[in-house]
Amino acid sequence: MFARSLFVGVLVTMWGAPAFAEEPTARVVKFHGYTEAIEIKLGKTRAVLCPQAGGRVLEFSVDGADAMYFEAAEKNWQPGKPGPITAGRFDYGPELTVTPHPKAWGGEWTAEITKTNSVKLTSPPEDGGIQLTREFRLVPHGKSVGLSCKQTMANVAKETREVCHWGRSFSPGGGICVIPLGDRPSRFPSKYAMYEDNTVINVKATDERIRERDGFLEILAPPRKPKLGFDTYAGWLAYVMPNDTVFVKRYPTYPDRVYNEAAGLTLSVWSPNGPQIELEPIGPREHLKPGESASFIEDWWLLSHPFPKKGQQIDLKALAEQVAKQTIVTK
Repeated sequence: MFARSLFVGVLVTMWGAPAFAEEPTARVVKFHGYTEAIEIKLGKTRAVLCPQAGGRVLEFSVDGADAMYFEAAEKNWQPGKPGPITAGRFDYGPELTVTPHPKAWGGEWTAEITKTNSVKLTSPPEDGGIQLTREFRLVPHGKSVGLSCKQTMANVAKETREVCHWGRSFSPGGGICVIPLGDRPSRFPSKYAMYEDNTVINVKATDERIRERDGFLEILAPPRKPKLGFDTYAGWLAYVMPNDTVFVKRYPTYPDRVYNEAAGLTLSVWSPNGPQIELEPIGPREHLKPGESASFIEDWWLLSHPFPKKGQQIDLKALAEQVAKQTIVTK
């Protein structure tokens, strides 16, 4: 459902001097079963957004290489027939205590393409009192183009609510997840927490598929338990994929604020034995009085980077330098 103030194809200069001859464009497209998807494009970078089910990213690609895992069963989506919600998902928590919010998770959102060819998606208000907006824009930086993803959580209830941002995007499995530990000591002896089951969070876990090296953790393959949590304040993670690309997420962290997930996490990764991996930046606790709102931004980048051959390993220093040079944090 589109807002009446819909603008398509209006080109204006934004973010100062552009790094590309053209400017971002936006248009309504069909994407498998979705008939009202919105494509935003700049150069070889393309994002496809979904207002019809869950207000999310269906594709984020550069020159055809896609950072998103889009489940085959979702290709047959039809209005009124709930199906899987995959690819570039966002959510809000805290996970164990948040009120269910099916309208935001999989319901129909309204959409607006702005005069600057950014896209604003708005959820229905939830019975639990939270309404979401998500704003997406392509951001040029040198030869790279990132996708800025801003989620705003508004309290439309009559009572105070406490929530936190929770990114939950799916990427194709088979890659290596790299997590910088930063310069603050972890609270967890293992530098990560492993969710053993629904009631036990193990902060002294060991797993041969999770390696600490040169100030980073590497998830080399699905561990014995898929859900992992981290308390790093470095503010980015990288997922190196077998197609010689790296999916980078950058996001703010707040060492002096409370994080209200059960283990005080700033980041989670769900890595099962299967075709996808979930990369999950987490925001701090937001104490929202009626009428108040809070926002959180994830910046996504898809860069060229070699996947290590058998017997080799990622050059972590070079990867960190690439992230610093080829990506930026937006506001």
